Amino acid sequence: MEANRQTYPVQMMCDLHGVSRAGFYAWVRREASERQRTDEDLIERVRQVHADSRGYYGSPRVAGQLRLDGMNVGRRRVARLMRLAGLQGRSARLYRHSKVLQRAFYAGVPYRAEAARTASHDQVWVGDVTYLKVAGQWRYMAAVMDKHSRRIVGWSLSGRRDAALTTEALRRSAKSRSISPGVLFHSDRGIEFANFEFRAQLQRLGMVQSMNRPGKMNDNAHMESFFHSMKCEELYGKRFETEQLLRSTLSSYIRFYNERRLHSSLQYLPPAAYERRENGATSVN
Repeated sequence: MEANRQTYPVQMMCDLHGVSRAGFYAWVRREASERQRTDEDLIERVRQVHADSRGYYGSPRVAGQLRLDGMNVGRRRVARLMRLAGLQGRSARLYRHSKVLQRAFYAGVPYRAEAARTASHDQVWVGDVTYLKVAGQWRYMAAVMDKHSRRIVGWSLSGRRDAALTTEALRRSAKSRSISPGVLFHSDRGIEFANFEFRAQLQRLGMVQSMNRPGKMNDNAHMESFFHSMKCEELYGKRFETEQLLRSTLSSYIRFYNERRLHSSLQYLPPAAYERRENGATSVN
């Protein structure tokens, strides 16, 4: 009698949807699809981006941040996952002039055309941030490259994507090089590069700031290319259980990248050798 009570609702549901009980139980036992498994990983990243935004971001900005972090995901998929997770962006209706204020904020950091051209190293540095994982938790890496020689001159790693991350990477870069005032620093339009703390650090170093033009992602293609190479050549398929192991791996790869990795754009020389050759040519002339 008890068994009949348990199966009766199942039978009613099957009759309602026009399926057999065998088909229903087969569906229940079916393993999750590849997309479902991907959604499970992605929803954790969506939660992280939403939390990092202090709950401000809705699906368009969450999707935009994911794309900045190198994840090709559509806004509709993000919106669906946010609904599943019970996440919602904070309304901006009370701030009708927010876009005006945002334009004014970024107007203080224009795109400088000279960032596209270099004649020697230590004229233009470029920076960017990417995300990595340690034991299922996100870490952020900021790196600074000499655009002319492609050499990574400094980097930092943190559990937060903020001003402290990029300021530390810049501090280490300046410590590793002897630069003169007027060096250009170019980046994308991320707030971790546009904030006042990072700007103040640039001013103390005598550096001039430049940022991507709106919608022009290729303005910072050199850094995006480096992160792509690092992930494909060194990090793909690896799992890091500790931050110390990740730091050691990053340090090892950057030494390889600077000292040994050949670049077609540098006449098939590694960055360090390319700089040494340029220094030698300059001293002869």
